[in-house]
Amino acid sequence: MADADPPHEVLLSIAAVERDTGLSKDTLRVWERRYGFPSPARDAVGERLYGRGDLTKLRVLKRLLDAGHRPGRVVGLPLDRLLELSAPLTAETRRDAPSADEVDLAALLAMLGEHRTAALRDRLARLLAQLGLARFTLEVIRPMTRAVGDAWYQGRLQVFEEHLYTELVQGVLRQAIAAVPQPGAAAARVLLTTVPGEPHGLGLLMAEAMLVLQGCHCLSLGVQTPLAEVPAAARAHRADAVALSFSALMSPRAVLDALVELRSTLPLEVQLWAGGDAPVLRRRAIEGVLAIAALEAIGEHAQRLRSAPAAAEPHPPTG
Repeated sequence: MADADPPHEVLLSIAAVERDTGLSKDTLRVWERRYGFPSPARDAVGERLYGRGDLTKLRVLKRLLDAGHRPGRVVGLPLDRLLELSAPLTAETRRDAPSADEVDLAALLAMLGEHRTAALRDRLARLLAQLGLARFTLEVIRPMTRAVGDAWYQGRLQVFEEHLYTELVQGVLRQAIAAVPQPGAAAARVLLTTVPGEPHGLGLLMAEAMLVLQGCHCLSLGVQTPLAEVPAAARAHRADAVALSFSALMSPRAVLDALVELRSTLPLEVQLWAGGDAPVLRRRAIEGVLAIAALEAIGEHAQRLRSAPAAAEPHPPTG
C-alpha cells in the first residue's frame, strides 16, 4: 500500500480509521487477514497505517454493509465497482431534492475545493438575501451539503474541507435564524439533537431554520446528546416534540435502536420526530415515531403540533 500512496500523504492509525468509518479495529484486522484488504503500511514499531485510498474504499464498504451486502461479496472488489453498487443508495437520498436552476452548485463546490472561503461565504450570503431563508435552505444548503458529503465519501474532498464547509454554513444559517422574529409564548416548542454516534449537525440546523419560519420555539442541544439525557431535557424545556436528524452514514440498527429507546423513555405527550438521509427511515415504521421524509414537510407537521391536544395541555412545572 505504501507505494500506492503519494509521498507526502498523511497516513492514519487504525484508531483514526475506526472513528472515521465506523468499522471496528477487529473488523479491519479480520478483513486484512481474510480478504487481503486493507493492506496497511507499518510504522517503525509495527503499528498499522492507512492511506486516503484505503479510507475512501472503507467508507463505501461501510455503506454497502449497512445496506445488506455481505463482506465476502464486496471487500475484494475494486473501488469503481463498489461505487457502482453504492450509486442506488446515494440516489435514494436525493429523491426529495428540488431543482435549483439559479444555483450553480458546481461553482460553489469549486470555491470550497480551491479554498476560496471568503468568496464562498459572500456568495452564500448573496443567495440567502436573494432567495430568503426557506428557499436558501431547500435549494442551496440541502443539495450542496449532499454534494459535499458525496465528495468526501468518494475521497474528492478532504476531511478538513468538509469541516470547513460545515463551520461556514453553520455560521450563515445561525445568523439567519437569529434574525427571525421570536414567536409568542403559546408557540410549539421543539427540542433538536442527534444521538450518540451521529456527529453531523447540519441536518438539525436546516430543520431548525424551517421550524422557526413556522413560528416554533426551537432549542438545539447540538450533536450526540446521550440518550438518557434527552427525556430530561424535554421535560426541563417543556418540549412538545423532540426532533432528531440521522445521516446516511449511520447504521440502520443504530438508528432503530436509538428511536425505540427514546420512544420508550420520552413522556407520552412529547412527539418524537426523525428526519435526514438515513434510508432506514423510509423503509421501517416505528410505533410512536414520526418519520419526516423531507424538509418541505416540516411546516405541515409544525402546524399539526400547534393544534395537537398534547401541545395545548399545561406542561408540568419545571424546577
